[in-house]
Amino acid sequence: MEQGYVRAAAVTPDIRVADTSYNAKAICDGIAGAAAQGAKIIVLPELCITGYTCGDLFLQEKLLCEAKKELLRIAEFTSEIDAVVFVGVPLVCRGKLYNTAAVLNRGRILGVVPKTYLPNYNEFYEARHFTRGMEEPVELALTKDIVVPMGTRQLFVCEELPELKIAAEICEDLWTAEPPSIRHARCGANVIVNLSASDETTGKAAYRRELVLGQSARLLCGYIYASAGDGESTQDVVYSGHNLIAENGRLLKESTPFCSETIYSEIDVFWLNEERRRMTTFEPSGEKYRETYFSLKKEETALSRAVDPMPFVPSGQQDRRRRCEEILSIQAGGLKKRLKHTNCRSAVIGISGGLDSTLALLVTVRAFDALGIERGGIKAVTMPGFGTTDRTYDNAVRLIHCLGADFLEVDIRDAVRIHFRDIGQDPGVHDVTYENSQARERTQILMDIANKTGGMVIGTGDLSELALGWATYNGDHMSMYAVNASVPKTLVRHLVRYYADTCGDKELERVLLDVLNTPVSPELLPPENGKISQKTEDLVGPYELHDFFLYHMLRQGFAPAKVYRLAKIAFAGLYSDETIHKWLTTFYRRFFAQQFKRSCLPDGPKVGSVAVSPRGDLRMPSDACADIWLKELEELRR
Repeated sequence: MEQGYVRAAAVTPDIRVADTSYNAKAICDGIAGAAAQGAKIIVLPELCITGYTCGDLFLQEKLLCEAKKELLRIAEFTSEIDAVVFVGVPLVCRGKLYNTAAVLNRGRILGVVPKTYLPNYNEFYEARHFTRGMEEPVELALTKDIVVPMGTRQLFVCEELPELKIAAEICEDLWTAEPPSIRHARCGANVIVNLSASDETTGKAAYRRELVLGQSARLLCGYIYASAGDGESTQDVVYSGHNLIAENGRLLKESTPFCSETIYSEIDVFWLNEERRRMTTFEPSGEKYRETYFSLKKEETALSRAVDPMPFVPSGQQDRRRRCEEILSIQAGGLKKRLKHTNCRSAVIGISGGLDSTLALLVTVRAFDALGIERGGIKAVTMPGFGTTDRTYDNAVRLIHCLGADFLEVDIRDAVRIHFRDIGQDPGVHDVTYENSQARERTQILMDIANKTGGMVIGTGDLSELALGWATYNGDHMSMYAVNASVPKTLVRHLVRYYADTCGDKELERVLLDVLNTPVSPELLPPENGKISQKTEDLVGPYELHDFFLYHMLRQGFAPAKVYRLAKIAFAGLYSDETIHKWLTTFYRRFFAQQFKRSCLPDGPKVGSVAVSPRGDLRMPSDACADIWLKELEELRR
């Protein structure tokens, strides 16, 4: 449970209808098997001690007495089990029968949660046997010595990890207009368990999946759904054991239909709590809930859930293509509005032959086409300097001509040499002044051309560069509208690739593919044998690592140790632990030290869940100290 991860299991035992002794053994076997796999939250189906499909047998006192006896036996079995267990059982309270979830931990029955909504339509007739559950907990005497709370307003809280708060609802409760889980979540539950017996009809599994995913997203919670399967009566309907584990709209694990499969995954309660703190519209409720504590051994949870090495990039090809089209439309839509509002008929872009300026040009072309403005109004400027190579220069020129923009070339070398003379800079000293003078000269040229043509300068810098401060202040850092400002470098590649695949122009496709294969470089130092001598990722680290760090630090609020742990899993076999630690340390140092550049960013459209605009997502002081983050990283080495 270290770092907030709690392993959960949804178990579907193979039962026999009304055979409580047999079912109890199957349930205990399922609990033991799940605990052996490290599960700390174990959820079993609705009424699994008896079977959901007992029908009018629920009116038989013998069945109910045997069910309660087996519940006590299962509870005793959990004495040596390090988990909190939810098991479905029919129980009598104050003369009425209830469909309930019993909560077990280390030999104790912590409480009983009754079902609120009883379906009595189509194939369901629960109201024939059961009574709607009470909200306020009442005392339920299971034996002379065992008296437990029963009611829906209950939270079950972990002593060793008090951030973990669990509540339960049962099957139909989720399918209603106002599920109890809404109230549970607003009163503090960040994990919802659902004990279900949902029969299968065509298309129902997809709908059920969407319900679980949607509820976990809406409530910013983990959701564990365990459903009945093999062993239930098939007299009129069939049960498939459709089990699901979700977290904030993401499907972590799903069972194979009709296999009575136990599924496992880890729920990150720290992240869920962080999301709730961030979402100001997630309002807690003042309703009174009874809290009952349970105990778990606190230990590091082994992670079986997938850790995506590229969290900004959709994994599926179809989803990725759809997302790329959507992002390009957002970027172009933002620029279109700005051009229209300012009555600009001209856009000025510095084209280097690299990825970022290529994407900015493609977006600008889209915006001009949408406005019905001739592409000749796009002033695409190449500005060869001391580090420009033939490959990037040729790609820049070919790209401009393929897209029909107005080609301009301004060689900056003579102007920069004069500037070196004016400030006393030795041209043979290739320091930061040598590099940044070129970047600022280029920005001055673009700004002045924009003034001449009544246009605006389109920024090319991306989100990854802004996070690292890898931009020259008042050089490429500045523009009049920054179309790439919230697009991370790992996603820039996919956007350009998508354009290449869909443009329908073979020459343009060839240029774009060569741009994609060119090393990322600012090209501010002289080439070596005609090749790029200054590779960005050799200097600041791989962008795929930095984008991973950025997402988990800024979007999810994770501490350095947790980011490091996830990065080791995501990039296992690709980067050593030492390499990941080195560049993670670099990331934190640069992110904090370079905030002053982000504090005065030009306008630009937000395209995803992470952005660093000082007017939007990131209100961070430029003088914030990184020491506590860096100290945690240093401690990981010991």
